[in-house]
Amino acid sequence: MENPLLEETVTEEGPEEIKPEDSAQEYDGADEFQNDDIPDYAVEHQNYLSESNLPQRPIPDLADFRKELKEQLRALVKDGNQLLLAEYLIDCLNDEGMLLQYLSDMADDMSFQNNMLISTDQMESARQWLLRLDPIGIGCLNIKEFLILQLNKKEGRHSRLAIQLLEKNYGDLAHRNMEKIAANLEIDENELREVLKVVGSCQLKPLAESSEPRYSDAITLDFVITQHEERTDVKLYHQRSSTLFVNHSMSTMLNKGKSGDKGALLYLKSKLNSAQWFVSAIQQRETTMLNVMKAIVKFQAPYFRDGDTRLLKPMILKNIADVTGVHISSVSRITCNKYADTPFGAILVKNFFSKGIENEQGKAISNRVIQLAIEEVVSTESKLKPYSDQQLVTLLAMKGFNIARRTVAKYREQRQIPVVQVRAMMA
Repeated sequence: MENPLLEETVTEEGPEEIKPEDSAQEYDGADEFQNDDIPDYAVEHQNYLSESNLPQRPIPDLADFRKELKEQLRALVKDGNQLLLAEYLIDCLNDEGMLLQYLSDMADDMSFQNNMLISTDQMESARQWLLRLDPIGIGCLNIKEFLILQLNKKEGRHSRLAIQLLEKNYGDLAHRNMEKIAANLEIDENELREVLKVVGSCQLKPLAESSEPRYSDAITLDFVITQHEERTDVKLYHQRSSTLFVNHSMSTMLNKGKSGDKGALLYLKSKLNSAQWFVSAIQQRETTMLNVMKAIVKFQAPYFRDGDTRLLKPMILKNIADVTGVHISSVSRITCNKYADTPFGAILVKNFFSKGIENEQGKAISNRVIQLAIEEVVSTESKLKPYSDQQLVTLLAMKGFNIARRTVAKYREQRQIPVVQVRAMMA
């Protein structure tokens, strides 16, 4: 809009590949931008496309559940101080809707931020407002409290017994001391089984557990990866630089010096330099994006041939930076929140990265492969006698994965597999 020498053509959306003949005119200062150090804000749509000609593809929208909770809260709470504390607690929720920090610590933080003394009791009073929000369980301090909150909404003898079990025998339940539980509740083994079924029917977290950001259904594709027999092709979904070009007639006129007004000539020359730099910078950015994605595909070639997640190799940002000669920070920006259309569906590019451990043969194995191995072992366990984390360590060692129990627990949680006690209750 501001540069008369910079023009744009509108093309249909679709995968495109950068070709040498499409390159912009060279500009002496382009080397300054070789490592993709252009800030993201400098190359977003609004900076070089008019509002009337924006791409029609939907932009991904991050669904922030905290914003929705605050809207519910404002309809309930009228006291300004209570609302301030309750909104702060919402910001402290983890992605599953739980408050895992100590109320005393949060009270200290709020006291410091607002230069006033806020007690733990005040924080607890504000937390009670969160427990009235939808979905049920928002603001619970632990799973035990969340389970009891759900059971209080149910009717019947078994629900009341389940509440007693959690309030008085939660530790015994964790250690599977069923005889002691039955004795304390004064029920037989059959009725205890029914009580455990009621507990097992409850949710474990207020919100669906997920290690990925919650996006709306619409995503923006950045790369297209196709497989042709033994060859894997990588293209940009939309090559923006191919729609931008410098006005040839005006640049020719400037090169010949055909202008009677020196001021106008200087103005147009500055705009010519600016237009050449801009197109060159966009071209450089897209070339870097393509080179990084091609390096990822080459590194993970076995996966892209078969689509089997177990074939993913451990890969970190430095691996790709070393191959492409691009700085690690640039690789991070290029792969952050980018999606690739593959023969196996749309995949978040960062999912191709993972750390690894060595197996018995000294070969590096991706932690995603180990997570899948844990899932496979758990899927074959007896529902009445599920494996403990220590038993999973032994079984994984038989498969060649020598990892610590705490690592098993970490990967199990990442795959949203409940602890052994909860899996037993759900049988």
